[in-house]
Amino acid sequence: MPKSVEEIFDFSQTSDACIKCGKCIPVCTIHQINPDETTSPRGFIDLLGAYKRGDLALDSTTKSIFESCFLCTNCVDVCPNSLPTDMVIEAVRADIAKEFGMPLFKRVAFYLLEHRKVMDIVMKFGFMFKTCAFSIEEAKGGLKARFAMPMVKKGRLIPSMMKRSFLNRYPEHIPATTPQAKPMRVAIFIGCLGNYNYAGIGESLVEILKALNIEIFIPKDQLCCGAPAYFTGAVDSVERMTKANIAYFESFMDSCDAMLIPEATCSAMVKHDWEIFFRNHDMPEWEARAKAVAQKIHMATAWLDEHTQLQSLLKERGASFDTAVTYHDPCHAKKVQGISQQPRNLLAPNYPLIEMSDPDRCCGFGGVTMQTEKFHFAEAAGKPKAAMIEQTQAHYVSAECSACRMQISQSLNEANAKTIFKNPLELIAKALKG
Repeated sequence: MPKSVEEIFDFSQTSDACIKCGKCIPVCTIHQINPDETTSPRGFIDLLGAYKRGDLALDSTTKSIFESCFLCTNCVDVCPNSLPTDMVIEAVRADIAKEFGMPLFKRVAFYLLEHRKVMDIVMKFGFMFKTCAFSIEEAKGGLKARFAMPMVKKGRLIPSMMKRSFLNRYPEHIPATTPQAKPMRVAIFIGCLGNYNYAGIGESLVEILKALNIEIFIPKDQLCCGAPAYFTGAVDSVERMTKANIAYFESFMDSCDAMLIPEATCSAMVKHDWEIFFRNHDMPEWEARAKAVAQKIHMATAWLDEHTQLQSLLKERGASFDTAVTYHDPCHAKKVQGISQQPRNLLAPNYPLIEMSDPDRCCGFGGVTMQTEKFHFAEAAGKPKAAMIEQTQAHYVSAECSACRMQISQSLNEANAKTIFKNPLELIAKALKG
């Protein structure tokens, strides 16, 4: 019999190991905006222990508490016992999904993420009719709601929609620019927001790889990495997408030097959380396969900085701009993958870099639930981030994460700020063009 999540991930053991030192409190994203002990890391852990012992019912109140965590991993970073607070909360959210069911809009969203062709059709209709409900905000890189809609207030900025997705616009194989005996060959995993909403990300990565004379493979049957479903507790959906992706990646990975992912959340999910997911659900074969696939998975700027001559190319051929950039460190980049300096290394040759007061502070995206049912928390967490970005007076704010882009763009929109969000790859490609 397969073990339950509770048997593998012992909530009581984690709760007993918490020494209640409070180091997690000052850095906790939800506690910074909602200073309640119950919605703090040690509060979450204590309640999970009580739930495991049968002393706490999984009712609507506890559901709301466990859904209030941003999963930013700040608490894990500072915990003297390295307690995996984020992972135990991810585990209990699977119990929440079983107990309460998944709201219809989430089930529809996860269905679309699993079925690429259906999503393509839906996004085409969205592109055709977007101006009925939204005004186009070119400067801010998104669409602004003309009127209030379910879970979308009037004036909210959401990502734009592309006429054709990245995967449908590019051929599967793009040869190296100059013929060579054995060119480097990389695959691109684009991520859902990069595929359907933020056109510049994929376009820029392709242009950079061309400039480096690297052969490109774009696997057309890639599905969502599963992160939105994973952080929401939709276990069945995560399992189906993850297994399909792994089996597909195995069919071509040996012929590639690397697979590049221009998204912090997606790359963290593929490199880290896939393996954790299968371990926690007692699937050792798939855990091993996920681990093997992860060996060639890289966040795009990290690989470009560490394995190519891009830095030198930018210094020699890149145009210099006086438009300053401030860099935001996505939680899933710096805290989960240890990636922080690499994108800065690639921006520094061509742009003045101005550090904001706290580049590590979570932007407040927080996942599907936080962006819908608990958006008031996301708004509150976004305000201080927008303020520190404004203080730099930088023209651009950059981060290799479209979830951060969506949240920070909205926070800047609320503040009527002039700073524009760009993925670092977009700024790098602009410098290479001169």
